[in-house]
Amino acid sequence: MSAALHKMSLTVQTPAYPAALFGRSAEGFPVALVADNAFAMVPGRDGGHYLASGWRLARPLADWTRTDFYGHAGDLADEAAFRSRVEENALHQQQRVALGRRDIASRANTPWGPSQGVTVYADGVICHSTAGHGGFHLDPARNEKVHTLLRAADGFYEEDCCWAAVAHAFPDLFTDLEKAAADQTLRDDQPHGWEHIHGKVLDAGLSVAKDRLAFHSRHAADWIVVSAIFCDYEPGFTEVIATVGGDRTHKQDTCRYLVPSAECATSGGRFGFVIDVSHHRLYDGPSSFIGWNR
Repeated sequence: MSAALHKMSLTVQTPAYPAALFGRSAEGFPVALVADNAFAMVPGRDGGHYLASGWRLARPLADWTRTDFYGHAGDLADEAAFRSRVEENALHQQQRVALGRRDIASRANTPWGPSQGVTVYADGVICHSTAGHGGFHLDPARNEKVHTLLRAADGFYEEDCCWAAVAHAFPDLFTDLEKAAADQTLRDDQPHGWEHIHGKVLDAGLSVAKDRLAFHSRHAADWIVVSAIFCDYEPGFTEVIATVGGDRTHKQDTCRYLVPSAECATSGGRFGFVIDVSHHRLYDGPSSFIGWNR
């Protein structure tokens, strides 16, 4: 589940309801603290900025440096966007405290391995943590309340995508940010189910799954890159392997092309790089791919 969140008044400053504290790092970039969560607006490589995160930094904000941060939570347009994201996190934490979730020990078996602990959201709604994964488990009565298009027969909902069905069924148990993340997850992962439930059609750009299907439908007859490597034999070019429609099952013929490396870096689509047969050079020379020459 996501860890970003909604807006809160900075006048609320009690231990139970953390407010955002803003400042500048030792290197001059904006930083903020919300309870144990540290945030920074870190300069990126191309002149932009991104939201970085850290945890339990004991020193004053003015002593923080770039090396204190390890998480990457997306690009930021400006400092106003940074403050908004931080304040969203403050509200998220405030709402989580108000929801009164409880952590308890557990040794239950789950589809993801032995449980190492449980967060109780409500009677019959618990979330397991395991060594490698985790997710929700609903008792039979609670599971009946999940929409039939989203319901898991065994009541287990893994934490990457399926958890969104639980948030959809029990919105009162989740924060504003979690509900927004759940809605986005359903749109991206189960767009047809989302459309049926809401009685709406998702437009282009609102669902990753629908956009991917539309892309492959438009380019079903085009050569799409499935593998790429800098070409050792043609400086400035990338050697690519392409198949019709981007097929990766090895049932389609493959072709090699040379594409200017700068073009690969700037023109690749979200779902694949489409070869322009009138522009990109078909290549049958020595290959930089291991094993291709054999």
